[in-house]
Amino acid sequence: MIIGIFIGLIIGTAITFIAIPIVTKRVKNRLEEQLKAARQDAESIKKRALEEAEHLRKKALIEGREELHKFREEMERELRKEREELKQWDERLSRKEDNLDRKEEVLEKMKFELESKREEIKNLKEAAEKKLYELSELTPEEARELVIKRAEEIYEYEIAQRFKQIKDQYEEEAMKHAKWVIVNAVQRYAADVTGDITVSTVSLPSDEMKGRIIGREGRNIRAFEKLTGADLIIDDTPEIVVVSCFNPLRRAVAKLTLERLVEDGRIHPARIEEMYEKAKKAVYLEVKEAGQEALMKVGIPSMHPELVKLLGRLKYRTSYGQNVLEHSIEVAQIATLMAAELGLNVDKVKRGALLHDLGKAVDHELEGSHAIIGGEIAKRYGEKADIVNMIQYHHGETEATSPESVLIAAADAISAARPGARRESLDMYIKRLEKLEEIATSFSHVEKAYAIQAGRELRVIVEPDKVDDLLAEKLAADIARKIEEEMEYPGVVKVTVIRERRSVAYAS
Repeated sequence: MIIGIFIGLIIGTAITFIAIPIVTKRVKNRLEEQLKAARQDAESIKKRALEEAEHLRKKALIEGREELHKFREEMERELRKEREELKQWDERLSRKEDNLDRKEEVLEKMKFELESKREEIKNLKEAAEKKLYELSELTPEEARELVIKRAEEIYEYEIAQRFKQIKDQYEEEAMKHAKWVIVNAVQRYAADVTGDITVSTVSLPSDEMKGRIIGREGRNIRAFEKLTGADLIIDDTPEIVVVSCFNPLRRAVAKLTLERLVEDGRIHPARIEEMYEKAKKAVYLEVKEAGQEALMKVGIPSMHPELVKLLGRLKYRTSYGQNVLEHSIEVAQIATLMAAELGLNVDKVKRGALLHDLGKAVDHELEGSHAIIGGEIAKRYGEKADIVNMIQYHHGETEATSPESVLIAAADAISAARPGARRESLDMYIKRLEKLEEIATSFSHVEKAYAIQAGRELRVIVEPDKVDDLLAEKLAADIARKIEEEMEYPGVVKVTVIRERRSVAYAS
């Protein structure tokens, strides 16, 4: 039985070994058939995918062409529309040009006719004037003077009455404003300058010029004040404009600018700026020349250009009524003579003395005294320590480092305190008194005029039967105004018109 089982196992094993290749071949054949079928399916799928992709590409291309065609048509429509609009605008412009040409022709014709009428009117006017002069037996100048004199006689009383009303109305306000101006000026200038003049007057050809200076809505006067840094005071004073500024150099530039604008007649912001630049160049050229002239007078060969300019600016400064540049030159001359006598360094003394008031040339807004400021400026532009000490010591604010510094302080005191330094010379004093009396007697109905109180008061005696109280008020103001226009004088001149009572006005 065991042998039978063993033989069965051997037979089963043999059958298995014989059947395996047969089964393997069948499986292989089946797998190959499946692989072939899969490959065929893949080829079919790939072919369908390519066909579908080609279809989609063609479809997208067709749709893109359609979109492009639509876009092109839309752009062409817009372009045609814009062309139509441009064509319409061209037609409008052409019509407007034609209208302008016709209007220009009409204007030219009207201009020609107007010129012809003007010439005709001018000829008629000349003929009428000639006939009038023949009938009146007067020259044009004589006729003009006669008309003016007659108008003055007719309206003089009314003008005087109106003047008194205005004066009474504004006298209190003017007094308050005057006090404010004086206090403000003293607070600003008391340290170094108290006798400085802060206003300048500019004469106008007529009162109509005031309106042109102010400009439409005040644009001209605003542009002028902003550009120059000076204030324009335009009041009821006939044919006078006052330029006010605490800086004398700015005031000089502003005054020259206004004078040139008035002379030119064309006043607008652009012209103001142009005239201001020209006036500034002219004044600064004068400043430079004044500084160079001071160097020549003292005998200094060279100096830094900026110091020369600052020296020239002293021409527009006064200290207690004494011109600072002339004072500096005088100190240099006095100090030079004293240095030569004492055997000190003359060249150093000249330089230090001429520059001792240099600090007064800069704006008053700088902190410190003019002596300290002047020394710092001189040091900045290369002056030696000895010169700087001479400048800073002359008012005793620092310690003297050399005998020359003490000498310059002494020369400064001598120049300021010597007789005549801060008042007029005898000849100028006499001429000023004579001029005051001459101005007063130039007015009608004035019998006599006397300048008294060293020229600080002018008493005017008038004909009492021809000048009443109202005319006396006006006469005092007219004389004071004429003194302001034609004279330069220290302090204040009091004008007193004497009739039955005294009417007083001040020219300041």
